[in-house]
Amino acid sequence: MQTLSYWEALNHALDAEMASDEAVIVLGEDVGLYGGTYRVTEGLYAKYGERRVLDTPISEGSFTGLAVGAAMTGLRPVVEIMTINFALLALDALINMAAKIPFMSGGQFTMPLTVRMPGGVAHQLGAQHSQRLEHTLMNVAGLRIVVPATPQDAYWQLRQAIRADDCVIVLEHEVLNFDKGPVDEAASAPPPHRAVVRRPGRDLTLISYSRMANQALAAAGQLAAEGIEAEVIDLRSLSPIDWDTCAASVRKTGRLLIAEEDSRFAGAGAELAAGLTERCFRSLRAAPLRVAALDLPNAYNKRLEEHTIPQPADIAVAARTLVRGGAEEPTA
Repeated sequence: MQTLSYWEALNHALDAEMASDEAVIVLGEDVGLYGGTYRVTEGLYAKYGERRVLDTPISEGSFTGLAVGAAMTGLRPVVEIMTINFALLALDALINMAAKIPFMSGGQFTMPLTVRMPGGVAHQLGAQHSQRLEHTLMNVAGLRIVVPATPQDAYWQLRQAIRADDCVIVLEHEVLNFDKGPVDEAASAPPPHRAVVRRPGRDLTLISYSRMANQALAAAGQLAAEGIEAEVIDLRSLSPIDWDTCAASVRKTGRLLIAEEDSRFAGAGAELAAGLTERCFRSLRAAPLRVAALDLPNAYNKRLEEHTIPQPADIAVAARTLVRGGAEEPTA
């Protein structure tokens, strides 16, 4: 057991997989000599050389497409797209190629491709560099999506993604990169798409993912001081979703609150609310509530940016409304 930052956990995972399988290669902008924008590939170029750690031109569509072809020939490419905002340029390779080739080839080709995408609202990066694209990626059959919120999950889920024979998108929140936590590299990993109960509770189910899972835990701490016990579930995966863990909690508490950093309209929270209402309708004591980002481009101004996305206090307001009723409304 050791204490690692989020980026260090990702680095250890890459190193472990590259050491154990020569088919694993890393490619992307500044992943080699520079060591990655967030230091995730630090030291790998010196250790494994330029044949396995490839600095690419600034052309996301090209190097993601190259990685698709490499995966078809038996390699296990790990693509770093410097920020999820640049993934818009790679959607053709991801949606039309990586997600569909196994199906269209009748299973003759697997797609052992991992695509890492740091993103999220990360301290005044402006509207074009603060996007959350999970709503776009979740809609694509053939892509798997994991959303690690802790260093331990970052380590486990990246290693599992690299070993998978499907295309796996690893969504890493940029604000989490320097968060520290325990990492046991020898422990047995849970299935990559299983949700986990981070805090048990009886009064409501609070579901979230990525950085917002930590915000949900902070809100649950506030609520506990008031006598409201929220059961906090970290999804860990957006495709597939672990419906069984979520539904079991909702049937127990009878109330559902979903917190997400993405916009409310047509996002992951909407899918969760619909799916769990279908599964747990007779157990619900109230309509599910969602706390999400405002439906507008993210502001650059620090105060406006903080107001754009949910804070723990906003989550707590929604939880009180759900449990006690009344006119309180979340501000985000």
